[in-house]
Amino acid sequence: MKNKRPGFFQRSLDRVEYIGNKLPHPITLFALLAIAVVVISAIVSATGVRVEHPGEEGTFVEVTNLMSAEGIKYIFTSMVDNFINFAPLGVVLATMLGIGVAERTGLISACLRGFVLSIPKSLITAGLVFAGVMSSVASDAGYVVLPPLGAVIFAALGRHPLAGLAAAFAGVSAGFSANLLLSATDAMLGEMTIDAAAIWDPAYAETMNIAMNYYFIIVSVFLLTLVGAWVTEKVIEPRLGEYKGEYKEDLKGLDGIEKKGLLFAALSLLVGLVLTALLIVPEGAPLRGDNGEIIQSPFMSSLVPVIMFLFFIPGVVYGIVTKNIKNDKDVANQLSDTMASMGMFIVLAFTAGQFVAYFAESNMGLVIGVYGAEFLQSINLSGIPLIILFIVIAGIINLFIGSASAKWAMMAPVFVPIMMQLGYSPEMTQMAYRIADSTTNIISPLMTYFAIIIAFAQKYDKNMGIGTLISVMFPYSIFFMISWTLMLIVWMLFGVDLGPGSGILYNN
Repeated sequence: MKNKRPGFFQRSLDRVEYIGNKLPHPITLFALLAIAVVVISAIVSATGVRVEHPGEEGTFVEVTNLMSAEGIKYIFTSMVDNFINFAPLGVVLATMLGIGVAERTGLISACLRGFVLSIPKSLITAGLVFAGVMSSVASDAGYVVLPPLGAVIFAALGRHPLAGLAAAFAGVSAGFSANLLLSATDAMLGEMTIDAAAIWDPAYAETMNIAMNYYFIIVSVFLLTLVGAWVTEKVIEPRLGEYKGEYKEDLKGLDGIEKKGLLFAALSLLVGLVLTALLIVPEGAPLRGDNGEIIQSPFMSSLVPVIMFLFFIPGVVYGIVTKNIKNDKDVANQLSDTMASMGMFIVLAFTAGQFVAYFAESNMGLVIGVYGAEFLQSINLSGIPLIILFIVIAGIINLFIGSASAKWAMMAPVFVPIMMQLGYSPEMTQMAYRIADSTTNIISPLMTYFAIIIAFAQKYDKNMGIGTLISVMFPYSIFFMISWTLMLIVWMLFGVDLGPGSGILYNN
């Protein structure tokens, strides 16, 4: 019987994968991109292109020539700092110290086996996406924790582990701006939006608050969970097919010693949570921020070490109970083995760190953003087409600038006043930006954590390349952007506030 011809969508993904996998190894690619930035910066700089800095009237910005004497000096003197300051490096390595011990003692495996054997299998995909979306409350830690756990869960169920990794990555990254709770992202972006609104209308800016998108992001959690689960089961898993790799996970039930280990690990986790709460909850607690704030506080800046210890301590306790840890040498060896497994990522961090730093130093991202804003202003659209076009442009810019904070710091002073002039509130502009930023994260190699996701995926597919990962994640990006944008349009049509005291329209 003749095989059924793949549909247009699947053929398109095959083409994306084919072209993408013709690219060099990610380590080589980031090195080539860094070199390309240096060369292009010299070419563009020679043309004399310059733009007015948004928010700083009379100040003009030019592309910095990285092939000049000063540029070459920067390249050599900053190389080590670019590596050390690559944002995910410390986060990933520190978090993996805790996760590595929990994994090597068997704690994670036991937890996952207990988890997958105790809930309906039909809910696991949605639960994984939901956990990914909610992980944004822990800032970037979700990128390190959930994708590898998602892969292990799916492998334990006999499903393709890369589908589990993709579902978790989609929830963590493409759903980063949705949550049932306010997070550091709301505070960070909100403050920038308020400052940008003050450029046009200082009085209006004084009425704004950082919870300006709270109602919308609550509903978004459930929308993205449903869409993410559907895409995983109806698009991604059929495309990946049956997993034929070497990694397998036994679904045998828990024996008596494992149950005892889980009990003591859970008690140690409870103790850890109580101790953490004592550092946050009481008035005047050391991890509270100014005026007792929690969203903007030392606690939010300490989530990585908190998560590390909350994995490390139960992992050690479980290992002691199950006899997988007999002395401190066993712990040291497990920590060492964990770091040894991160070798690929460390090398990726070096080349990716150079590229990200060179791109920022060249000012090319700022120039691209300003020209995009000028284009949006020149076409004189309004209503729903304007919002859709803004989302598309912001999504394209996101492919060039990975950091959400750096990008919005550059875009907000340009776009917020423009949209206010066109009758839309800063709160609306911010939410549209958050949709574009989140949904395109997973297909941008410039996204800060893209390299670590490739490293995780290569555990299950040694030939995993940038093209394969992008082709796997592309359906999530498309379906999330379409469904999330439609939800925003419905919100606009009904005129519902996006958050407390935060309407859709701006009335001067």
